[in-house]
Amino acid sequence: MDTIASLFSFITTPVSWVIVQFHKVYGAIFGPDTGWAWGLSIVSLVILIRICLIPLFVKQIKATRAMQTLQPEMKKIQERYKNDRQRQSEEMMKLYKETGTNPLSSCLPILAQSPFFFALYHVLNSIANNDTIGVINQSLLESAQKAHIFGAPLAAKFTDSASEVAALDASLTTVRIVTAVMIVLMSASQFYTQRQLMTKNVDTTVKTPFMQQQKMLMYVFPIMFAVFGINFPVGVLVYWLTTNVWTMGQQMYVIHNNPTPGSKAQAAYLERLYKRVSHHGKTRGRGEKAIVKAIVAKGRDRNDAERKFINGLTKVGLAAQADGNVIKGESQAVGETEDGTPTTAAARRQQPKRQSKSQRQGGPKAAGETTSLTKSDQPEDATPSGAPKQAGAAQQTGSKPGSGGGRSKAQSGQRKGGPQRPKSPSKK
Repeated sequence: MDTIASLFSFITTPVSWVIVQFHKVYGAIFGPDTGWAWGLSIVSLVILIRICLIPLFVKQIKATRAMQTLQPEMKKIQERYKNDRQRQSEEMMKLYKETGTNPLSSCLPILAQSPFFFALYHVLNSIANNDTIGVINQSLLESAQKAHIFGAPLAAKFTDSASEVAALDASLTTVRIVTAVMIVLMSASQFYTQRQLMTKNVDTTVKTPFMQQQKMLMYVFPIMFAVFGINFPVGVLVYWLTTNVWTMGQQMYVIHNNPTPGSKAQAAYLERLYKRVSHHGKTRGRGEKAIVKAIVAKGRDRNDAERKFINGLTKVGLAAQADGNVIKGESQAVGETEDGTPTTAAARRQQPKRQSKSQRQGGPKAAGETTSLTKSDQPEDATPSGAPKQAGAAQQTGSKPGSGGGRSKAQSGQRKGGPQRPKSPSKK
């Protein structure tokens, strides 16, 4: 470990200088030789480093989103080459290369802060060995050796012997209890952070190597930190526990406000967003507009949660726009007519009730209209009986009895130009 840490010795001077500057501030409040002064100096160093890494974290989020957009293509490759693992891996790597994505992008923050981690380890290890380093002179070295966090010296380790711990004016039992608790907390926070990512912020509808990688890291990282943690000084455990807590909080913020499409976190977010938008009638902030804009741009490719969100807005009379804004929809505010009468889409869409097939084929009779002649419509010399009446009606129309054309005209009771007298029977 010392050999690896020495490779980052070029950064030990800046790291030691930052710690000393924070120690001056906290030393004036808590005392220069207290564990609070030195412990808070390390915590402040972590916060400063993580703030500097925020642009890299944003880049990591964008890379992760790019990986999510490739999920459909990955699924196609899996289905196409499901019996050929080697060809499947080759096609996946080709897809990564063409789109410029990297499945290892989730490790970028860890890799970026590795130099600071090894530099801090080298600084604390030098304090334990009574060696000055960077800007830490002999007086600061003695002050750091006296500092205890919950009874454990900053430079003490779980694997130290009783004589080494006694030289730092501490108890071996106290050192091991404190370091064991911090190792457990460090591993647990790492596991919870990764599990939160896997259970809430991953599209579980598609199985990809990226998801398998994340699942593997969820179990590998905590075990790795637990194994290495027994060789970390207390100060390094403080550093790593602080950065894990920062990562967990940072990830919770991202999952809550900018979740991965298709994840459980997105469904919960869109439900909250729907309540806010339906209440206020508009989107607020660039974050909400960006998410609505992305959903609108997907069109038919929306997932279930996104379709539910769009349909919910439509039901309350709102419509999501391509620029991310939300305006009143057609169902609530179509406008007014020229005479000032308000009109809605529902009213405009109303149409006359369609007739059934039997009504259309049956004519007026099927529609329930009167098919017989009224008394006023009948000719004066109309025969009252059924058979002669039919014969007379046939004669009126100039057709044979029983013909379809005569019967239809007789039933309709329509007379062009009013009632007409029947023609005289032809003489034979």
